Amino acid sequence: MTDHSIRGKTVLIAGGAKNLGGLLARDLATYGAKAIAIHYNSAATKSIADGTLAAVKAAGSEAVAFQADLTTAGAVEKLFTDVVAAVGKPDIAINTVGKVLKKPLVEISEAEYDEMTAVNSKAAFFFLKEAGKHLNDNGKICTLVTSLLGAFTPFYAAYAGTKAPVEHFTRAASKELGARGISVTAIGPGPMDTPFFYPAEGEEAVAYHKTAAALSSFTRTGLTDIHDIVPWIRFLVSDGWWMTGQTILVNGGYTTK
Repeated sequence: MTDHSIRGKTVLIAGGAKNLGGLLARDLATYGAKAIAIHYNSAATKSIADGTLAAVKAAGSEAVAFQADLTTAGAVEKLFTDVVAAVGKPDIAINTVGKVLKKPLVEISEAEYDEMTAVNSKAAFFFLKEAGKHLNDNGKICTLVTSLLGAFTPFYAAYAGTKAPVEHFTRAASKELGARGISVTAIGPGPMDTPFFYPAEGEEAVAYHKTAAALSSFTRTGLTDIHDIVPWIRFLVSDGWWMTGQTILVNGGYTTK
């Protein structure tokens, strides 16, 4: 019988140095991952990545880190080949990379659209491609999207719109990789209480989001807590392997489809 636990597995986390990705790296280490490869985007994050590496090693897992801008196919390919050379072929690949833009559609420039597409769609596509090429059989792939995929709202055309293709990438990859026992999922948190969220939102919008979920009053800030998302990802990349080709919104009743 195939072992779907985290123990003994090799994990790659894109955007794995801080916020949700950093917490996920620490969490999977405590569940016995053999090795965790942490990707981070810019040199400004190196010190945070080093702290995450230290925490992962302290939990008993091997840990390596790689800096890369994943908005080109070549960079994503290099990330996977570097990971394979350093710690072996991954069993689990998780992409938490994303970029938010909140702006009226009529004010979005071509440069802004291109940047959002590169980060949210293109990087996700080639991450799935390289994961499909490099993962061990019976592997797991999970991509972070957004609960705004279930929203009817203004100002997020470039953000939710460039995350939306990941739903179909996920379905297609699940069909193509299923014969190898690889499951592919996407998970859409609600607005999360991280530095990723606040810069794009005004004071009134933050106040709204803090009360918008059905369970908002039962959280510390009213927003999605990253500690409530990590167990879902952990489940999807382990015992939840039978769930594949799906986008799951985990948001305390913020939006639905």
